[in-house]
Amino acid sequence: MNLKALRTTSLVSTLITAAILTAAPVHAAPAAVATVNGTAIPQSLANLLVAERVGQGAKDTPELRNAVREELIQRELILQDAKKAGMASQADVQAAMKLAEQNVLIRAYMANFAQKHPVSEAQLKQAYTQINAGLGKEEFKTRHILVSSEAQAKDVIGKLNSGDSFENLAKQNSVDPGSKDNGGDLGWAAPSNFVKPFGDAMTKLGKGKYTTEPVKSDFGWHVILVEDRRPLTPPPFDQVKGQLSQAIQEQEFQQQIAKQRQSAKIQ
Repeated sequence: MNLKALRTTSLVSTLITAAILTAAPVHAAPAAVATVNGTAIPQSLANLLVAERVGQGAKDTPELRNAVREELIQRELILQDAKKAGMASQADVQAAMKLAEQNVLIRAYMANFAQKHPVSEAQLKQAYTQINAGLGKEEFKTRHILVSSEAQAKDVIGKLNSGDSFENLAKQNSVDPGSKDNGGDLGWAAPSNFVKPFGDAMTKLGKGKYTTEPVKSDFGWHVILVEDRRPLTPPPFDQVKGQLSQAIQEQEFQQQIAKQRQSAKIQ
């Protein structure tokens, strides 16, 4: 095997990490999709790039494979020029290459973890039931005005009592950047989507009513308006099971990392 070619192609892209790990024995020459100035571009790299394009919605056709081949040739030409310019030895480039290699291995590790820890139908249904139970039976269409002091909140309530527009007061006074420009509009949501003092206060309000006393949370002081309320209809199980599966696997993965951290020697 041409050791110079091996060193060169190992820098083509971090995408070939997996291909190198499963490559043929050292005595067997790897298949090449092209050779550029004596450097072979492995067929395995082309296969990975084709798979990536197919995953993005393309069809595996001769035209796609030819386009991938041309792209890899162009990449190799650029890489060779970059190496001649000494860029591969630059500290910032080496750091970026190391980070890219880590990203590939981390994604492979996470995919392997997900494969070894499939989420059962029973787990999904249990999570679905628990989440729905926490949502409650109603959802609310609300607006709010967030200010930094109780005195400011009371002043806003006084202006509401005098007939001022809630939307205008929100635009003029609220410090919530996510809703201020929309007149404090928070849309439809269940009380469980908000911090507890806010959620508790909104459930006590009738349609078209606002809080006559400021509501304190960790974010500041709120004046809350309930524009409407309706029975909450949770989405069907089949519609959300994919998201639930991802959430459960993510939770299990984070628990695994937490265990590793506890046993690791970190200075």
